[in-house]
Amino acid sequence: MRIGLVIYGSLNTLSGGYLYDRKLVDFLRQQGDTVEVISLPWRNYAAHLLDNVTFRLPPGLDVLIQDELNHPSLLAANRRKHPYPVIGLVHHLRCSEQRPAWQNRFYRWVERQYLRAVDAFIFNSQTTRQVVGTVARQEKPFLVAYPPTDRFGAGLNQAEVSTRAKVSPLRIVFLGNVIPRKGLHTLLAALSLLGKTAPVFLDVIGSLTAEPRYARAMQQQAGDLGISSRVRFHGPLDNTPLVEQLTHAHVLAVPSSYEGFGIVYLEGMAFGLPAIGTTAGAAAEIIEDGKTGFLIAPDDPAALAARLERLAADRTLLTHLSLNALERYRLQPKWEQTAEQIRQFLAKTVREFSLS
Repeated sequence: MRIGLVIYGSLNTLSGGYLYDRKLVDFLRQQGDTVEVISLPWRNYAAHLLDNVTFRLPPGLDVLIQDELNHPSLLAANRRKHPYPVIGLVHHLRCSEQRPAWQNRFYRWVERQYLRAVDAFIFNSQTTRQVVGTVARQEKPFLVAYPPTDRFGAGLNQAEVSTRAKVSPLRIVFLGNVIPRKGLHTLLAALSLLGKTAPVFLDVIGSLTAEPRYARAMQQQAGDLGISSRVRFHGPLDNTPLVEQLTHAHVLAVPSSYEGFGIVYLEGMAFGLPAIGTTAGAAAEIIEDGKTGFLIAPDDPAALAARLERLAADRTLLTHLSLNALERYRLQPKWEQTAEQIRQFLAKTVREFSLS
């Protein structure tokens, strides 16, 4: 098949959504498909809406996949008659994020126009599928295809996880771009509630340039709360440096205000890290509260502090959750299985579109 993929910026961007897109492109090319990546420049939302004046769907394809992140740039192009199916790859909707209600009403309206103009969907979770259904209110062909979670292979074994659980101090890892939605401010506030001398340390791993003002504010917040000696900002890490950090951590905490899936929780579980997420979004599809980690309400540092304090004090509980997390990771379908389902879905959509 001749396949196009529309994204913003670079396919090598370090985030869960871009990892999904990148791994999908790699798989399709390995199967002999031709994949053209159409990259639009990152700008502000208003500038993206102006793309509708000039952007046209590329010719010479059998099917076009569009990362839904690009929705503001694609409204007009998708409404024009096109000779192949257009498939929206939805990680999560912009209007699902926490912001003033009037802004989300606007984003919801724009996204509804986009969702109604595509021919089919690939969703990264059941939660995302359900949310899109409430916004677009249209039945179209879809596939729920969970993100790739096995980039670290088998991860750690049970003996390594059990031994590490007994080691003090408790080491927390935050893994994600340092942006407001990921909730680092909540995690820092929780850490401060444990007291200045509590034997708990935090490693923050993720881009400090995605939203520089917020990243600077988080570094300032750590200082203002008197916990900067227990918090280390690493910036983005990948491959061996990232594996080393995950190997030596005890728990992964990313208290996001919303996650369309939360691949990071499963990646942490490969290393036997119980995950702490929130009840907003799809984290509950991965984290079983009290078994493989904890779910708290968004923006609740007191609840988060209580969970961390409990894990620091009760290493038997930490061991139990760590081993459960490792088992949860191993139950996740392999990416090759999921990617092959996507490829079959693309082929089926192409066939049905040609007959319509």
